[in-house]
Amino acid sequence: MVMEWLNFWSRKSRGVFGFTSMATAEEVTCDIDASHLTVLITGASSGIGFETARVLAKRGAHIVMAVRNMDAGAVVKDLILAECPKAEIDLLMLDLSSLESVHAFCSSFISLNLPLNVLINNAGIMGGPFTLTKDGLESQFVTNYLGHFLLTKLLLPSMIATAEKSGIEGRIINVSSDAHWFAPLGGFRFENLNLEKRYIPYINYAKSKLALILHSNELARRLKEDGAHVTVNSVNPGIIVTKILRNYHRLAVIAPLVENILSWIVLKTIPQGAATQCFLAIHPAVCGVSGKYFQNCTFSKRSDLASSATLSRKLWEFSDSLLQKNA
Repeated sequence: MVMEWLNFWSRKSRGVFGFTSMATAEEVTCDIDASHLTVLITGASSGIGFETARVLAKRGAHIVMAVRNMDAGAVVKDLILAECPKAEIDLLMLDLSSLESVHAFCSSFISLNLPLNVLINNAGIMGGPFTLTKDGLESQFVTNYLGHFLLTKLLLPSMIATAEKSGIEGRIINVSSDAHWFAPLGGFRFENLNLEKRYIPYINYAKSKLALILHSNELARRLKEDGAHVTVNSVNPGIIVTKILRNYHRLAVIAPLVENILSWIVLKTIPQGAATQCFLAIHPAVCGVSGKYFQNCTFSKRSDLASSATLSRKLWEFSDSLLQKNA
């Protein structure tokens, strides 16, 4: 009875923009024409990245799919074109765990001479054993956060120029998570970011998602200060169990039971999980909104750490110093 009530409540409760937590990406973008927009999506070959690319292509946007696995990306591109034969889709290789790959990707994108209206930093990994990237940095921190920090930095001039030329507001969406609430007090030990003995997979995931919100906050402040016609917000897509359990092999036996129970309470389908980032990408209701945290297509509360202007600035400066060291 309790589960039934929770399920009923979540489906009926509407946020300030009129959508429930069960709304899908297609529903929240219904009747919106995005044919004047170019949208770049990282991690577009699977999950909510795929769904985001599909729905925004359906709305007419020119899609740039940034993917690590080009074969998987080609399959997804063909699936979207089968549904939307007139869709404009570019497929480019991007490995966010490699700073060199991020630089190469941005060079490839810029060579296409495309405008850039919307950047959706969607790609990410969760859990798994402690590993270092070839740049000598912890993998989740780089793939989920630092790679996107660099990507955004390199593409921002193109976004600002596009907004100035077209008069259309640019939008950046960082896909974070409510997992950020589990980041430890203080957020980061900048002096020993790569210390293996302190590595706890889910905690490091939480820190990477906290970093994305802090990045959104500081970038929003800087863009406003510069008078740039570009907004940036962060989003919690909700819990999608196939992603959560992907790297936790010990849960494999009970995963079906866990999925069954959670689906009654908090789990979302992929179309529901993609809704908020699609909403933020093209919906007119959020024009001018920047530096906010969203879930279920409405404003959401973030942790005190995620609201710290001091930590936002400190992380930005630390990130810049890491990029300089690895230049």
